[in-house]
Amino acid sequence: MQDWLERVPADRPVLIAGPTASGKSALALALARRQARTVVNADALQVHAAWRVLSARPTEAEEAEAPHLLYGHVPIGADWSVGHWLRAVAAILARDPRPVIVGGTGLYFTALTEGLAEIPPTPPEVRAEGDAIRLRAGAGALLAALDPQTRARIDVQNPARIQRAWEVLQATGRGLAAWQAETGPPVLPLAAAHALVLRPDPAWLGARIDARLDRMVAGGALAEVAAALPRWQEGAPWTRAIGAAEFAAHLRGENTLAEALEAARIATRQYAKRQRTWMRNRLGHWPVLDLP
Repeated sequence: MQDWLERVPADRPVLIAGPTASGKSALALALARRQARTVVNADALQVHAAWRVLSARPTEAEEAEAPHLLYGHVPIGADWSVGHWLRAVAAILARDPRPVIVGGTGLYFTALTEGLAEIPPTPPEVRAEGDAIRLRAGAGALLAALDPQTRARIDVQNPARIQRAWEVLQATGRGLAAWQAETGPPVLPLAAAHALVLRPDPAWLGARIDARLDRMVAGGALAEVAAALPRWQEGAPWTRAIGAAEFAAHLRGENTLAEALEAARIATRQYAKRQRTWMRNRLGHWPVLDLP
């Protein structure tokens, strides 16, 4: 990583993608300190105000070392989408052309560097219907209702993406793939940025995930979940932080802490595997840094 830091050009925005627990936030902060940059979040879980510990957001001490934007600013229940994120980042780039944009949400990076279709917002009643179907029958029921073109393109292992595609079809009468075919120009073409994907060894990453979850529990993750429980809404985007559902079940007396922690470990490892696969398929043309 030190070699990479020394080679980063100081005059371009930097993009750092990688799976959870791969060390990308620490790398971004090191670069921000070295080159006086602002750190911009590109992780859909870290935008939520409810989850500093559970989403592994930068600590207050780390945020004091360099400016950090788009972290923990979305209140419980507020809408936030890739479109919201892209518009926020476009505004940041307009006033600061050289931030370091870091995160694990690959769709944010493809929207930024390849463009994003302007899809009308989903009406609340359509989203509520999608939530109900997903809870009752699972994401597979939503997937089966999609048009073939969209079904062939989306990540079928990601329930949130499946539901989003279903909502678009229900709300507009057109499949997500048809909307994506009308994608406009990118806010930041890849050629105008210095990009990097972290590619960790799975065993090394698994050990880091386990150790980080232990630190989260010691650092207040259960208290965060307890504070959120009175407003808990099953299936809502803000409740999808990895480990939130498992620890919520423990606080409701449905499992032991050891069982919740093991379930959270498994869920986090599965999430990291999906991220690695997605980034290999969709960001395969980005420069790669193998870890450890």
